[in-house]
Amino acid sequence: MTENAVTQFLESLAQEKAANTLAAYQNDLTQFAAYVEKLDLSWSSVDKSLISSYVLSLKERNYAPATLDRKMAAVRSFFHFLRRQGILAENPAQGIPLELKEKPLPHILSVREVDELLEQPARRSTPEAMRDRAMIGLLYATGMRVGELVSLNIADINLQPPYPHVGCPSRGNRKRDIPMPPETAQALEDYLTLARPRLLRQEDEAALFLNRLGERLTRQGFWLIVKGYAKAAQIGSGMTPHTLRHSFAAHMLSQGGDLRSLQALLGHASTTSTLIYTQLADEKNMALKIKPNPD
Repeated sequence: MTENAVTQFLESLAQEKAANTLAAYQNDLTQFAAYVEKLDLSWSSVDKSLISSYVLSLKERNYAPATLDRKMAAVRSFFHFLRRQGILAENPAQGIPLELKEKPLPHILSVREVDELLEQPARRSTPEAMRDRAMIGLLYATGMRVGELVSLNIADINLQPPYPHVGCPSRGNRKRDIPMPPETAQALEDYLTLARPRLLRQEDEAALFLNRLGERLTRQGFWLIVKGYAKAAQIGSGMTPHTLRHSFAAHMLSQGGDLRSLQALLGHASTTSTLIYTQLADEKNMALKIKPNPD
């Protein structure tokens, strides 16, 4: 039974991982499955205590910290897969600490905090406030990088139903289409119709988001704007320009999204960077009104 579950998990990753990474995962999970089978347990019987004992057994064999982290990342991702499949009610590997401390878990906002943040510009009717609500909402609804957001042109936005989306200018001169929920599309349409013409100075300006001078908004300008709204919403000091991207990713997994879809939406070359969000996916009170691209 343990082998079947591991096989199904590896098959789900076959198209998104390099062969050597997949082989490492197979080795790590086969090793863990053997430990579980030796105790004559099923996956549903595995708890945090058993996983901690397994980690201790690996340490006694003098595995390097980076190797231990890789093995635990495989175990954590595997149990997240089982929970998503309905086989487990929760992820027993959730909260098991990593050996390497230089990469702490990213700070994320709760859904309530995101709502509070978006509510701040909604209380005003200035062109800048309409821009800010559309801009912050788009960043959260798509998980784009801030640099990608401010580099958007009008031509990158498609608000036509039934599939409003943004053509995100990814790294390496590639684009990825990211869907947006109706409320985000509506905020963008309001901005384009009512606010952007009042900020525009040059008719041939292609930039989507403009500053008060009618020029493309910069990363620094965006961050100053968000910091002001975060302070008004009484959101803690842990917020950074990347916080909304991290929140998008964690909320999407919490809603049941899969790693492969999230990887594509975030523009990650592999799921190595995406895996960290599985550690946040079981947080309470998370939801995201967006569905992965069906294509």
